[in-house]
Amino acid sequence: MSKEKTKKMNASKVVKLVGSILIIFSLLGFCLVFGKVIFFESEYQVKKVLNVENYVNEASNGEAKEGSNINAKIFKSELAPPNFDFSIVIPKIGASAPVISSVDPFNEGEFTKALRSGVAHAKGTSFPDMQGNVYIFAHSTDAFYNVGRYNAVFYLIGKLEKGDEIYVYYKGTKYTYLVFDKMVVDPNALEYLGVIEPDSSTLTLQTCYPPGTTLKRLIVLSKSEK
Repeated sequence: MSKEKTKKMNASKVVKLVGSILIIFSLLGFCLVFGKVIFFESEYQVKKVLNVENYVNEASNGEAKEGSNINAKIFKSELAPPNFDFSIVIPKIGASAPVISSVDPFNEGEFTKALRSGVAHAKGTSFPDMQGNVYIFAHSTDAFYNVGRYNAVFYLIGKLEKGDEIYVYYKGTKYTYLVFDKMVVDPNALEYLGVIEPDSSTLTLQTCYPPGTTLKRLIVLSKSEK
C-alpha cells in the first residue's frame, strides 16, 4: 500500500472520528437542555394513558408521598402544597411549587436565583388577597446546569384548558382560579403584567416557549372562583 493511500485512509478515519464526537456532543447537549421537557411530557402522557388522577392532600403540608392506589378503577397520585405561606398547586399537570414573592422579572440575576427555589411572583403585581392580577412565572430553562424540578414546574402549563383549576395558597388561605384563556406571545408583551379584567381577581402564569427555549412566552390566564 502506498504512503499516499495510507495518508488518505488515516485522514478519512480522523474525519469520521471527529464527526462521531460532534454527534455525541450534540446529542448530549440536546439531552441536557431538553431532557426535562421529555421527562415531564412522558410522565404526563403515561399518567393520561393510565387514567391517573392527581389530587391535593392539604393535610400533608408539603410531605405528600408520590404513589398510587386504586379507587373506583382510577389511579390516584397525591399532591400537597409545599407551604401555606405562598405556594401553587396545579392538579391537572401534577405541579406543586413554592412561590418566591416580589421578584423583579427584569432583573436576570434576581429571578434566576429565585427560580432555583420555586416559581416567582412578579414584583409590583397583586397578591391573592388583593383585587388585581397575580403574575407568577418560571422560565423553562436559562441554562442546562440551572434547570431543576422547580424551575421546570411550568413545563406543562400548555396542557391547561378552560375550566381547569389552579390553587394558590397565601397566608394560610386557599385561593382557587379557573383557567379561561392561554396564548403564545413575544417576550416583550408586558401588558399581561397589568390588570387583565377590571374589578376582578386574576392569576397569570408564564413560562418560556417552546419548552427548553426562550424564544416566546406561553401565558395562561385564570380568574378567581367566587
